[in-house]
Amino acid sequence: MPKQANASAEDFYRAVAARYAGKSDAGRSKGFGSNALKVNGKIFASLTKGRLLLKLPEARVDVLVKSKKGTRFSTGAGRAKKEWVTVGPNSAREWLALAEEARAYVSALAG
Repeated sequence: MPKQANASAEDFYRAVAARYAGKSDAGRSKGFGSNALKVNGKIFASLTKGRLLLKLPEARVDVLVKSKKGTRFSTGAGRAKKEWVTVGPNSAREWLALAEEARAYVSALAG
């Protein structure tokens, strides 16, 4: 895992992507204009503009936004996505935990 003091969003995202490398139910692809991680063909995480983009339940997104840890993702003016949030590069550990939440959520949606 990258050291926090000198780590960038790209370093943190590499740690997240490495966790899912070679997993049969998760893979990398293009999505939201950058490399995205998918489970069962659906995006659960991506790196966008130096922030981790995640698909999570709307209530969880609300908690992250209210706590100021996350920002609701928008595809344009007035087009905020209810189940998508971006999180700044606070720590690789936090990104890994949130990515696992997102992977589990998206995986369950397919079931």
